[in-house]
Amino acid sequence: MSGDLLLTFNAGSSTVKLGLYRAQSGRPVRVARGIVDFRQDPLTLRVTEGPEPFETTIPSKADALTEILADIAEILGRHVDIGRLAVAGHRIVHGGDRFAGPVRLDEEAIGAIEELVPLAPLHQPQGLRLIRSVRELWPHLVQTASFDTAFHRTNSDTVRRFALPRALHDEGIKRYGFHGLSYKYIAGELARRAPPLARSRIVAAHLGSGASLCGMADGESRDTSMGFSTLDGVPMATRCGALDPGVLLHLLGAGGRSLAEVEDLLYHRSGLLGLSGISADSRRLLESAEPAAKEAIDLFTLRIAGEVARLAATLGGLDALVFTAGIGEHQPAIRAAICDRLAWLGLDLDPQANAGNAQTITRPGSRVAAVVIPTDEEQVIAEEAWTALGHEA
Repeated sequence: MSGDLLLTFNAGSSTVKLGLYRAQSGRPVRVARGIVDFRQDPLTLRVTEGPEPFETTIPSKADALTEILADIAEILGRHVDIGRLAVAGHRIVHGGDRFAGPVRLDEEAIGAIEELVPLAPLHQPQGLRLIRSVRELWPHLVQTASFDTAFHRTNSDTVRRFALPRALHDEGIKRYGFHGLSYKYIAGELARRAPPLARSRIVAAHLGSGASLCGMADGESRDTSMGFSTLDGVPMATRCGALDPGVLLHLLGAGGRSLAEVEDLLYHRSGLLGLSGISADSRRLLESAEPAAKEAIDLFTLRIAGEVARLAATLGGLDALVFTAGIGEHQPAIRAAICDRLAWLGLDLDPQANAGNAQTITRPGSRVAAVVIPTDEEQVIAEEAWTALGHEA
């Protein structure tokens, strides 16, 4: 297949975000954006952006991914010529040490991605299923992979190390970092919007159901909150964040839990959900009068503020804090709680600007700026896919 259309897949643990792009003046421009939520029955494709936003039921069942893609292609084909597809680009969460940038997918690359499934069990299998289903549906379509870990390859060896025997580092037990596609987009947006700021010391906070932070200088990652796996760092919707390893030894030993039980606990029953006992959704917790809900939000914002300070130490100071992703972009109360904890750094929040979701939410004289920038991982996937075809994005 050849043409000027690009299809992107951003696979989560229970959803897939799709983007359809057309190459214009050498750069992919989005034509439509949609999402499929596999928790819904019946399955629904919701096209949230494009000439004709719509919602429609998908006839196939959630476990028949190739048929689902065929249904989606048929639906999209009513609006665009799917025969003009040139490439399908995928977000892959873990690239390990093997992948330092986007790649065209072949059997060897797919095999290497599969070997990394244990390091990202929520997301990696879904990405692989999509790759195989696209190949089954369109055998001759070029496919590419963009890796969330690649942006952090500029971290120093010291930053990437755990205080474990050096041989384990050489075996791959190290800090990789995630949400790299989001941070790459933010770095690019800063360069376009405010070049002097982009060259300064930035902490970007990607706060969604998964959450992490990244310390950047000169537009490159210098340190990040997530490490070996997507469990690390700050508490998340259902994931625990950083945890004393002794807790794991206890759970697996005297606690009598199996490895599968501990994995389920850490990935699915911890974070805001575990802390509150109410919900994984920070919006519900903010509305709740329950003390456990308040404590969950307090711990969430405390850990995020602490991580900002740690990353500032890596950077040797802090010039700006960027909020992005679902919580970071749309929840002023969370931003305010974090910023209030960072007032000692010279961050002077403007409550009115914050409540109005302004781009800059600090007062003009603030020593540390705080800004809100919507992320767009699919745009990065599209640009990297287009580049992998030999074009300049």
